[in-house]
Amino acid sequence: MSEEQTIEQALLRGEWDAVIDAATHWTQSETAGPRAFFALNAMYLLKGEFALAWQMYAKSLQDEADIADIREWIDRLSKTYPEEGYVHLLHGMFLAQSGQSEQSIKSYQTAMELAPDSPFPHFFLAQIYQRMAQTDKAIKAYRQAVKLDPAYLAARLNLGVAYQEHGQLEMAIPQYRELTKLAPDDALGYVNLACALAEQGKIDAALREYKTALTLNPDDVEVHYALAGLHEQKGRRDLALREYQEALRIKPDFGPAATEVGWMSLEKEQVDSALDSFNVALKANPNDARAMFGVGRVYDLKRKPDIAGDHYQQALKLEHDPSKKTAILNFIDKIVGGYHD
Repeated sequence: MSEEQTIEQALLRGEWDAVIDAATHWTQSETAGPRAFFALNAMYLLKGEFALAWQMYAKSLQDEADIADIREWIDRLSKTYPEEGYVHLLHGMFLAQSGQSEQSIKSYQTAMELAPDSPFPHFFLAQIYQRMAQTDKAIKAYRQAVKLDPAYLAARLNLGVAYQEHGQLEMAIPQYRELTKLAPDDALGYVNLACALAEQGKIDAALREYKTALTLNPDDVEVHYALAGLHEQKGRRDLALREYQEALRIKPDFGPAATEVGWMSLEKEQVDSALDSFNVALKANPNDARAMFGVGRVYDLKRKPDIAGDHYQQALKLEHDPSKKTAILNFIDKIVGGYHD
């Protein structure tokens, strides 16, 4: 029996590890092609190994010839096994990843009918609905996936995110709490829980969750940055500065933290240090309006109003938030004047 046939038979039985073993063996042979890598891509998606799935995607679904080869295989499977739910699931995953997201919906719905105990068609259908901004439908599908498999981590996470994006924090938080119970050594559940608690205004509780996340992944610069922001809300700018600096120690070109350190340096009248930090931020992100405005303030303090005005104008163009844009205009009107049309 060929590797392709072995994969097909294991797929029909829902034996994902057997598919991975056969596909991995196939990728190491001279006859390896995009089908082997796509089989691995699909299995890693089912197992929630998204980084590995992406690696396999790059080897199977980026070249038109490869996509055509896989399409031929999937179409044959669908015609040969029209009553097998996992075949329709695989078909949907292929369509969703080859630029045919909406067409995948029918495949997932058929998979649900033929494999009613599987959470996977509901999960992947929910992802399609989420991309289409049909949040209510996405939530319903994620909920069904979790109902069928309460320990399905990716489904719980995405359900929480969907609730949070829909403004239903009281529904999102229980999903994140359950994640921390199911995977206590994974920082992601604590991070999402902290974010939702912070949105609720429960700053102390959010601080605790972020700190727990950092014990599990101390080099997460985004968490250090978020933790710093909460310290600022609590008025603990000393602790905030420490977290911003830690983020920069881990990743010296982490622009958002550099911007905040720049403004803190300005408050202490450390203008040269502030300029250095703003330059780091702008090197990382030339469209950082807050850092650009900070450079303007530095040159104002250095009594170079022409250079300052140029940076204020650039900040004004870069800023997309209406309230922040108005604040910049008001500052120019009040302090400088004459720098904008």
